[in-house]
Amino acid sequence: MVTTITVDGMSCGGCERNVVDALEDISGVSEASADHENGTATVEGEANIDELVTAVENAGYSASP
Repeated sequence: MVTTITVDGMSCGGCERNVVDALEDISGVSEASADHENGTATVEGEANIDELVTAVENAGYSASP
């Protein structure tokens, strides 16, 4: 399953890495990517959307499904 969430506050590749690291720590995530230019993060796996949003927010960014 592929899930895309909206992420606000990313401005560079370092921000993308922070978001990806936070998402990959979630159980059920097999792969994650982020794009600061589009303001999105994409996750492959069976993770709960609420957990994904919370992980991104805990990393310091705003997120929504």
